[in-house]
Amino acid sequence: MSKTKKATEFRPNDFVVYPAHGVGRIISIDEQEIAGLRLEMFVISFEKDKMTLRVPIAKASSVGMRPLSSTDIVERALDTLKGRARVKRAMWSRRAQEYEQKINSGDLISIAEVVRDLHRNDDQREQSYSERQLYEAALERLTREVAAVNGIEEVKAQKHVDEVLGGRVAA
Repeated sequence: MSKTKKATEFRPNDFVVYPAHGVGRIISIDEQEIAGLRLEMFVISFEKDKMTLRVPIAKASSVGMRPLSSTDIVERALDTLKGRARVKRAMWSRRAQEYEQKINSGDLISIAEVVRDLHRNDDQREQSYSERQLYEAALERLTREVAAVNGIEEVKAQKHVDEVLGGRVAA
């Protein structure tokens, strides 16, 4: 019962994080009939992806939908970027799976860890295609949430994240 109550705290125009897609905005709360059942749904717009998602209110918390992170968590995520990359010596396929799980967890700190671990400075070796794909996915999720939490444009958030990454300890 508390999960449903918690989910109804979301209102139209609120920014939310849907783990598999990142930051979106609730555009409305609609009622739909599906398989003979009337369901209340959050209608979430992901403008950058030109995508609309409908999430049943009763399922919102079980799928991991959450409000934006607090400014404190954003600061902790940015501090995570400053750390030394922690790359395990496991096979790439295993590491890639772990990175994918962290990105899709929706947890901002975990996403920041992926960005930190996969970031390459100009003087470091090139990334493989799959490394670059994972890095860009994590970076995009991180910058979108930083922008939404701080109420700034994504371009400014991207610049801020780049500055933090540029000033970190080399791996």
